Amino acid sequence: MRKITILLVAILSSAVFSNVSAQSVDEIINTYFENTGGIEAWKSIEGMKISAKANQGGMEIPVTIVQLKNGKQMTSVSFQGKEIKQGVFDGETLWSTNFMTQKAEKSDAESTANMKLQMGDFPDPFLDYEQKGYSAELIGKEDFNGTETYKVKLTRKPITIDGKEEENIAFYFFDTENFVPIAVQSEIKQGQAKGMISEITYSDYDEVEGGIYMPFTMTTGLKGQPGQAITMEKYELNPTVDDAEFEFPKEETTTEENEKN
Repeated sequence: MRKITILLVAILSSAVFSNVSAQSVDEIINTYFENTGGIEAWKSIEGMKISAKANQGGMEIPVTIVQLKNGKQMTSVSFQGKEIKQGVFDGETLWSTNFMTQKAEKSDAESTANMKLQMGDFPDPFLDYEQKGYSAELIGKEDFNGTETYKVKLTRKPITIDGKEEENIAFYFFDTENFVPIAVQSEIKQGQAKGMISEITYSDYDEVEGGIYMPFTMTTGLKGQPGQAITMEKYELNPTVDDAEFEFPKEETTTEENEKN
């Protein structure tokens, strides 16, 4: 009888703890949205255009980031009088400009398929995350560079790397005082940095259009190493963007080639 009683207590305690954890992670997420403008304001965002500057070796490089609710997105870098587009996605095709050749190049089918999985992440992957088939788990409290945070594990739909299905997990660190994410970490799945942890930090949250609060400083890089600092200068919500901006450019032909044709 004593063993049965102990077992029942353990089961009940486990169930209660699970409920508390589930409630806690949703409380953190809901408080985050409420503290940064309100859930309805977030849901009203159809697109975003960010004007920023990246600091590269003491030189400031203008960067424009466009993201739309329909999944279209692009990053445009102004360098030496040229506009170089990176990570451009029109909903079907993913492409970037090759820095060396200055030619537009399409990404492979696998990378494109993985990008399509992220189409519902804008304006925030935590917005209606369960409806997207994602799961969120509160890992606990953790110190992040001197700030007490809630560490939340976000599991999205699996991605495919070299023909194999891989977990798609990211860890978010929410400031326990303001309930805003100040960092996100995830494992790099391919390339030279495969197996290392990418880290993005956010700070200097301030109000933009519609009462939404966004970070004005972002640093990207590898965990434990100096990163690339980006300063946001302006957020424009629900901008008007020509669909042609996302289209893969057609090959231009020279006058000589036209004459041959």
